[in-house]
Amino acid sequence: MRRPEPLYRAIIIVARTIFLINGYRFTIKGDRNVPKRGGAVMAINHTGYLDFPFAGKPADEAGHRKVRFMAKKEVFDHKVMGPLMRGMRHIPVDRASGAASFEEACRRLAAGEFVGVYPEATISRSFEIKEFKSGAARMAIAAGVPIVPHIIWGA
Repeated sequence: MRRPEPLYRAIIIVARTIFLINGYRFTIKGDRNVPKRGGAVMAINHTGYLDFPFAGKPADEAGHRKVRFMAKKEVFDHKVMGPLMRGMRHIPVDRASGAASFEEACRRLAAGEFVGVYPEATISRSFEIKEFKSGAARMAIAAGVPIVPHIIWGA
């Protein structure tokens, strides 16, 4: 049984309201490939600071799944964003020493959660996909879960 997540649900409602007010339209293709249960690594291209609500949309719509995003530790240290990130159970990444975040992501994957990772490890300013780091694939292998590729365009 999934535990209630009022903060995450509230953030989704706020994001959807903003999408509606701004007249955003989405084309989601391949959402049938989002597993309804069990762990999975969602490997996402990174084009901006606000990719998170766009990246989580297919998983939420396909099966009301929450994505636990991996994000740099500094975001969790921010006085406003930190409590939100922790409240939504996202995973902090210390770029200088990533073993703990890797292990935490693998633990969550094995427990059946979705983990969102940006394999480029930074925002692409050119809108070209940068070279991927190997962490997403290594996590999927270690946890025995699939990788769900996810491309965001136009955010």
